[in-house]
Formats: sequence, C-alpha cells, structure tokens
Amino acid sequence: GRHQIGLTVNLEPQHPASDDPLDLEAANRRDAFINRWFLDPVFLGRYADELAEIFGAAWPRVSDADMAGIRAPIDFLGINYYSRARVRDDPADRPARAARVRQDARPHTAMDWEIYPEGLIETLLRISEDYARPPLYITENGAAFDDPPVSDGELLDTPRVAYFREHLIAAHRALEQGADLRGYFAWSLLDNFEWAFGYSKRFGLVHVDYATQRRTPKASARFYREVIESRGALLFRDAD
Repeated sequence: GRHQIGLTVNLEPQHPASDDPLDLEAANRRDAFINRWFLDPVFLGRYADELAEIFGAAWPRVSDADMAGIRAPIDFLGINYYSRARVRDDPADRPARAARVRQDARPHTAMDWEIYPEGLIETLLRISEDYARPPLYITENGAAFDDPPVSDGELLDTPRVAYFREHLIAAHRALEQGADLRGYFAWSLLDNFEWAFGYSKRFGLVHVDYATQRRTPKASARFYREVIESRGALLFRDAD
C-alpha cells in the first residue's frame, strides 16, 4: 500500500542432516549466514554471534550509529520462499562450513530445489515468534518445471498446479496458527530470464514463446485465477 515501506528477504529453513552435534552446529551456522544475517539487525538491532565466528577477522565492527539506521522500523517483511536445506558439517564448504545434502527421495523442481511446502509454514511462524509478529507478505513463491509444449493453445503444467496448491494451503495453515500474513504473490507471471540459467528455466504462469513473444496462459494460470475467484475455497476441494 501507499506509504508502506518494507524489506524483502529470501529465506530458507536450515535443517541438520543428522542428530550429530556437528551437523546441528552446521545448520545453526548456515541459518545465521542465510537467514538471521538479514533479520536480526533489522528486528533485534544486532548481528548473530555466529557471523563473527564464521568470518573471523574479516567480520567488521558495526557502529551504533550504523546499527540505528539499519534498525529503522519497517511496515512489513516480504518473504521469498522456494525450498529448505538439509546440511552437514563440512569444513571445506566456505564460509559457513555447512554443505547441503540432497534429499534424493523427495520431489525436486527443474532448479533441483526440493519441494517442501512445510518449510513455508515453518518460516512464517518462526518470523512471527522470533520477531514480534510483523505484517508479512509472501513476495515470491513458485517453481520451474520442464513444461510440455503448447498444444492447441493449452499447456498442462500439472506439477506447477500441485506446487501452488500445496504452498497456498501451507500459507493458510500459517495464518490459522497466528502469522500476520497479508498477501501472496506467485513467481512469476511470465516465463522470463532466470539469473544464471537465462531462458532455460520457466517459472511463469504464462508461457512465452521467446521467438514470437506469443503468450499462452498455462493450466496453473487458470488454477490461480480460480483460487482467487473462490477466495481460496478451491484449494480444499479434493485436496486429500
């Protein structure tokens, strides 16, 4: 909304690969490196102690004046959520000394990201509990898949429909459990340029023929529209 100023961060739960104390410590370090580095100074006015340990002499001293500016109040927090990480202790994996462990038994997207909607609930509730329940927006959530070709003006991206259903239900569960979630934004409207992957990965609700620029709404676009039209009721029809 107008005059509402916030911050968006990409958050990813960090789970230990085992109960080994070294893996537990690795997950905590990587959580500081991936998540708390950005959240703690804004909401708590300090950096996580683990960051100084991770970076050693390279970690700078932050002045009180700088921290006061960093801690300026925000009206909302935006969250980009895609997946989680399971990690193990690995001194060679710098800087956090925590290596990801692929979950081979779990489904993954074309980006090789584990599909883990439970992590969205975990993230929303953790932010609410650790940082005094700020207003939240899911500013990015979506998935790249190897979509089938357009056929007779249709593109049936069934895995993406399932992905959105599962994650929207997860967002609803977090709302029920007390998260002050104000909005959800699917990533993305159109197939587009995906960082280092260029045009090879497609996240869009709408297919783009890059040669002709022809746009074709996918099945996921129709699904998302119907979720909005039904005010979410569609999510729970035949959800089981």
